[in-house]
Amino acid sequence: MGRTFTVVVALGALTLFLFSQVTFVVTETNQAVILQLGEYRYTANEPGLYFKLPFIQEAVYFDRRLLSSDAAPQEYLTLDKKRVQVDHVTRWRIIDPLKFFVSVQNETGARARLDDVVFSELRRTLATYDFDLIIADERENIMGLVTMASRERALDFGIEVIDVRFKRADLPEEVEESVFDRMRAERAREANRYRAEGEEQAAEIMASADRERIVIVAEAEEEAAQVRGEGDAEAIAIYADALNQDPEFFAFRRRLEAYVKVLQEGDMIVLSPESEFFRYLVDPSPQQQIGAPLPALLPESDLGG
Repeated sequence: MGRTFTVVVALGALTLFLFSQVTFVVTETNQAVILQLGEYRYTANEPGLYFKLPFIQEAVYFDRRLLSSDAAPQEYLTLDKKRVQVDHVTRWRIIDPLKFFVSVQNETGARARLDDVVFSELRRTLATYDFDLIIADERENIMGLVTMASRERALDFGIEVIDVRFKRADLPEEVEESVFDRMRAERAREANRYRAEGEEQAAEIMASADRERIVIVAEAEEEAAQVRGEGDAEAIAIYADALNQDPEFFAFRRRLEAYVKVLQEGDMIVLSPESEFFRYLVDPSPQQQIGAPLPALLPESDLGG
């Protein structure tokens, strides 16, 4: 029983081994080249199960999918003799497995040969454009020209180049810093110019505002003086009109106001009985004093006028 089981297992393993030697599978993502003792026999492009001679034939697989090659950045010389650093990536696929196997053998060899082709086309194409056009207006056009030229040359390797794209196109790092310094200096000069122009305009605006303020204040003071003069004139006219209506009462009232200002509680005054100023205090008879004129001892301005 044990020996029978062992024999069955051995026969099954031998069958699987022989089956793997006479068959191979091609999937949707790959393709295969069949070699017999190192010589080409045929290419299996379509997905499916294929048969081959055991031990003397082998299947070499190649990827059918879209592949990419991300090369290291390189420096190139432009038409205006400036150095530009370009970092590119190439997308490609294998379309002829036999030619691919004979020329480059594997993907590593393919990337090395393809990078050389793209570098060569980039160097030739970029030498016909100025630096400013390369990094701006003509960038897409240059990538298209390099793609077409590289595609034609890559057919010799069984490769179809889909496109060549620039990840970065700029000045080398050692040149870039000096350019940035120059740009910063130019921007600083421009900022200083704008700042100076702004300060000049601010000074002009402030001077104009000061002049306008002086004019407005002068006009306001002139108008205020005129209004005060008119008011004083009107007050004098009213005052004079009131005085003319009853001069005797006005004289009496002015004399009383003078007493209030001159006489304080506790004051001692020595004067002549004939003093004109204290006539109301000595002889306060209204019939005798109301019509008396103001004394000349005190001017009218000192009596509260």
